[in-house]
Amino acid sequence: MVAWETSKRISSEAGVKFILSAGLASGTSLFGISLLYAATGSIYFDVIADVLTTTNLTLLGFILFFSGLAFKISLVPFHFWTADVYEGAPIGVASYLSVISKGAAAFILMILLFTVLKPLMPVWENIVFVVALATMFIGNLFALRQQNMKRFLAFSSIAQAGFILLGLITGTQLGTATVVYFILVYVFTNLAAFGVVQAISLQTGKENRDDYNGLYRTNPNLSLVMMLALFSLAGIPPVAGFFGKFFLFAAAASKGYYLLVFLAVVNVTISLYYYLLVVRAMFIRKSDSPIPYFKSKMYMRLGLLLTVLGILILGLYSPLYDYIFELSILFNK
Repeated sequence: MVAWETSKRISSEAGVKFILSAGLASGTSLFGISLLYAATGSIYFDVIADVLTTTNLTLLGFILFFSGLAFKISLVPFHFWTADVYEGAPIGVASYLSVISKGAAAFILMILLFTVLKPLMPVWENIVFVVALATMFIGNLFALRQQNMKRFLAFSSIAQAGFILLGLITGTQLGTATVVYFILVYVFTNLAAFGVVQAISLQTGKENRDDYNGLYRTNPNLSLVMMLALFSLAGIPPVAGFFGKFFLFAAAASKGYYLLVFLAVVNVTISLYYYLLVVRAMFIRKSDSPIPYFKSKMYMRLGLLLTVLGILILGLYSPLYDYIFELSILFNK
């Protein structure tokens, strides 16, 4: 799917990079699973959780298995494929990788850390701590220098993955609820941003940030959707992204990770700067040849409308988080 546009060299290159990286990641995970099987004598979750102990063999198996899933989630230092693959892939495929693939892998990692690998928590919480910091800083700092919107959103998604780890590091019911809620918010938010980029790319072929100069004057609706998505990614109230990050910070602080929370807030400040660069381009900067007015197809407008409703409802309808929190009780039993 990444190499769908076979006429473009960059798409073929992205496909080769993705399949080689994915193959290596899958092999690494399978090797880790085999080591865990050698240490426990089983591949069933309940049996492993009962007999798992902190030995060199189990630690090596966990690290290898975690590395494979970290590739799917684009955690540092397993993120190198992300920007190149997103840039070369069709925008619909890139949005799928950034939302569905990453969200599913994050859920799988959460389930395994909170249940099967719970006996190893004194070890993996230190690993998650370091990886979370590296992912947030590298994702945000590299996003600052991106001009291509797909690469921009790729590094943005890397940084968002670092925030997800704030909930995973807790290993509690609150952590479970916050991760589920944040990923739900992230799905609607990222799809909205990618949707605007896709609408503009399909119509004009333009994908650079400077091409968005003066976009509000010609396409105000698309500009407003993009602004709403970027504000949610940045964590500006009252949109859903603010509450998603707030709950993640609260979960990490409840376990005493105050330094991690402080550094996460620093990263929110960094991310706010580069998200506002796009907003400035659309609403403030002028262009002699702005993107002309166009009307997207019905399914595109309907999809963007659904994402906007999701961002607003998830941010303003607080009982939804309470419902997720109650469901997490069953998960943590």
